Amino acid sequence: MRLVTISEIEAAAHRVAGTAVRTPLLRQPWASGELWVKPESLQQIGAFKIRGAYNAIAALEDADRARGVVAYSSGNHAQAVAYSAHAFGIPAVIVVPDVAPRLKVDATRRWGAEVVEVPIAEQAPAALAIARERGLTLIPPFDHLDVIAGQGTIGLEIAADLPDVETVLVPVSGGGLAAGIGTAIKALRPGAKVYGVEPELAGDSAESLRIGRRVEWPMERRARTIADGLRAQPSELTFAHLRKVLDGIVTVTEDEIRDTVRALARQARLVAEPSGATATAAFLHHSGELPGGRTVAVVSGGNIDPALLAELLA
Repeated sequence: MRLVTISEIEAAAHRVAGTAVRTPLLRQPWASGELWVKPESLQQIGAFKIRGAYNAIAALEDADRARGVVAYSSGNHAQAVAYSAHAFGIPAVIVVPDVAPRLKVDATRRWGAEVVEVPIAEQAPAALAIARERGLTLIPPFDHLDVIAGQGTIGLEIAADLPDVETVLVPVSGGGLAAGIGTAIKALRPGAKVYGVEPELAGDSAESLRIGRRVEWPMERRARTIADGLRAQPSELTFAHLRKVLDGIVTVTEDEIRDTVRALARQARLVAEPSGATATAAFLHHSGELPGGRTVAVVSGGNIDPALLAELLA
């Protein structure tokens, strides 16, 4: 199985330049230890997914791109594909689960995409059927080398902005973000450690890496976590990357996620959705499981329902 290369990630950086925000590394003196956060919540769509979606669409042949794209997502990838398609002036159809957060669905529609709602288990088959029927190109949320390469541009920026980084913490769900960042960091800063972070209630990747093979948890089990963006499972492609580039995975509790959403809002003045707060939660609550030193936590998104944010901050 071919894995993404550092040259593909560097090519992706050229494609997404001027579209994806080059987010800063922000030192967090309020946290005990040496912590920087990378706020991908500052992207135009509020999450890192713009990098992979835009790169994958930009890499298409002109004729294929002009026909349009289709994607399936619970939220942030949906917005990313819709935004990217709007930027290219091409049609986009987004298949979302009927339980997706309304905030993310409404944001997807605002970029002009056609939104199709289906039961959560039917997302991928529905998107594939639409792709065949309409001649559209499927842009998967993580199971695609160009998507992984786009997410890996975050790793390039971390390596450039903090050359002596020692530990990088990345949320894990479908695995595209961790695969891309891990590949970049291991190529450019081979001495640094890369740790994935996921909710205990959706800890399938931690179990898979522990036993050395990919295991599947039923959606009903993964759907228990408040981190709605971390309910997917790695594909064979992303899991192969994770086995190569991750030094370990830390799992965090629901209370730790909630506490970290509050801490980022009050101390860092950053709005993070629960999924986006998990990497920082690992630093704040599981430092004994991590190597320590100069650490970067990726805040992967900030698309939180205002009512939930108000509840957590009350």
